[in-house]
Amino acid sequence: LKMRNHTMVTEFILLGIPETEGLETVLFFLFSSFYLCTVLGNVLILTAIISSSRLHTPMYFFLGNLSMFDLGFSSTTVPKMLFYLSGQSQGISFQGCVSQLFFYHFLGCTECFLYTVMAYDRFVAICYPLRYMVIMNHRVCAILATGTWMGGCVHAIILTSLTFQLSYCASNKVDYYFCDIPAILPLACGDMSLAQRVGFTNVGLLSLICFSLILVSYTRIGISISKIRSAEGRQRAFSTCSAHITAILCAYGPVIIIYLQPNPSALLGAIIQILNNLVTPMLNPLIYSLRNKDVKSALRSAFHKRGFTMENKRKT
Repeated sequence: LKMRNHTMVTEFILLGIPETEGLETVLFFLFSSFYLCTVLGNVLILTAIISSSRLHTPMYFFLGNLSMFDLGFSSTTVPKMLFYLSGQSQGISFQGCVSQLFFYHFLGCTECFLYTVMAYDRFVAICYPLRYMVIMNHRVCAILATGTWMGGCVHAIILTSLTFQLSYCASNKVDYYFCDIPAILPLACGDMSLAQRVGFTNVGLLSLICFSLILVSYTRIGISISKIRSAEGRQRAFSTCSAHITAILCAYGPVIIIYLQPNPSALLGAIIQILNNLVTPMLNPLIYSLRNKDVKSALRSAFHKRGFTMENKRKT
């Protein structure tokens, strides 16, 4: 009865990045440039993969999926952050907050699964090169990709349901720059212990399990590479994996640090999340593909065809 007398929260106020008062204009231009680079880089990769038949292989199929997820992942939180850094409203509707939390964990978890699948793809390519196209056929790739989507969706539904089945009837001020579990749960009126335990354990341990599976894959890959006799062969095999390892460290490190800490610092958490939400999706195109000769060649061909088509239209 006492709970019913409270006014239920219909809107949350995002207070922004902790301890950055007065830096809004600088952060707006900095993060805008990061976001534009993220969008441009990932769109270029998707363009290259779609337009070139040479890139219709399992490795580039999963890279294309990663680019789509990077676009969605950064777009879940960054546009709203840029909106209020530019001096606009810091409010977000209750439904908008639910959607932001759902898509953040849906896409974030899907990326974790996708990195694991990509590690398995590299494991098969290096340890079983003659059987690679048989093992990683179109059907298997489609099943693995669908599994990452489905797994991320189930994970996000569980976390979102547990978080928002609680009543929010007191303060509506979120001491963070987007709706995430550690920032939202302290505003709940009911017992949040179950949601807190499941949320932190689920996200942190899930990342840790995926990371462990990736380590197992790369341990096997390392053993196989060490058995290659020619230095050129070892170098070529290592170069195909080094980009993936770099991206994994950038992606998994922040998640494990945030969700396995009992009392994370708000500022440290925000910095790590910004690295995870903005910097890693921006760097992935550079780390993975834009330095790759095949991708560069595919982009040149795509833009050459585009320019040739436009020129023919002008003539006609």
